[in-house]
Amino acid sequence: MKRIGARGVLRGLLCAVTAAGLVVTGPVVAHATPSPSSVEDQIDKRWNELEPVIEDYNDVHGKLLKLQKQQKDLNKTLAPLQKKVDAAMEDVRGLASDAYMQGPPTAVAAILSGSPSSLTEKLSLLEQLASSRQESISGVVKLRDKYAADKEKVDALATEISTRDADLKQKKSAIEKEINSLQKERIKAYGAAGASDGPYKTGPCPVDYTNDKGGRAAQRACDLIGKPYVFGSEGPNSYDCSGLTKEAWAAVGVHLEHYTKDQWASGRSVSRSQLKPGDLVFYYSDVHHVAIYIGGGMVVHAPHTGDFVRMATIDRGPIAGYRRPG
Repeated sequence: MKRIGARGVLRGLLCAVTAAGLVVTGPVVAHATPSPSSVEDQIDKRWNELEPVIEDYNDVHGKLLKLQKQQKDLNKTLAPLQKKVDAAMEDVRGLASDAYMQGPPTAVAAILSGSPSSLTEKLSLLEQLASSRQESISGVVKLRDKYAADKEKVDALATEISTRDADLKQKKSAIEKEINSLQKERIKAYGAAGASDGPYKTGPCPVDYTNDKGGRAAQRACDLIGKPYVFGSEGPNSYDCSGLTKEAWAAVGVHLEHYTKDQWASGRSVSRSQLKPGDLVFYYSDVHHVAIYIGGGMVVHAPHTGDFVRMATIDRGPIAGYRRPG
């Protein structure tokens, strides 16, 4: 993180003084410790470059988990179907074996048996039996092949998504190193005071309580104030921004995906003048950050690593728009 120290300022002053023909003596001034607000500004700037990668990881990893569940479900469906096909084929092999060992019925055998009409009867019975077995086997085979084809597509997609997931996990490691660096700067700025610049809760939460789903979702978000931010987390002990809003709305029976862009797409657009507690507020042109409105121009959100779920003013960053879930 770039910092302008007092030494750089001093160097500029020395140049100006030397040009004026003056001589300056005295100790060299050490680097000034940046103020907490300047550190937060730098962290916010860097975090806004990192958070889209985190949200992409949330999206891809969520899709991978769903595909893995589909694979498991398809395997459960395919197993008994395959058993039916195997049993039917074994039955057919048994009939074929019997026919080979005993030989086909002949007119002579039928006549010698004393039943000249039995040949026709036997042939008719065998034909009906073969037709019935064929239809039964055919139906099971078609069903098996359909699910097998579905599984083949899911397997191919899962392989593709798994590759992306692995790539993002590597990026995750790089992000964690970057975050650790930012955290060191924050600790230097705050010293023993820690990383918190002010209380997490600045007033009543929600500001305007309503007993509808939105109001109760806002209340749930307020209950989570003070929980640490952990990227990719959706509780119960830590949250990232979209994990927090997902949990808040899940408390009132509304499902949201753990991905800001999906949450943006699933809600109904509202204007700022229409905002109610529980509405989601999205930030930045690529909607990589989301908060939940609690009334009175305030939101609850999970800012970034090293911070905690907290209240903030709605204008904490450039707003992309507002959505109402449910």
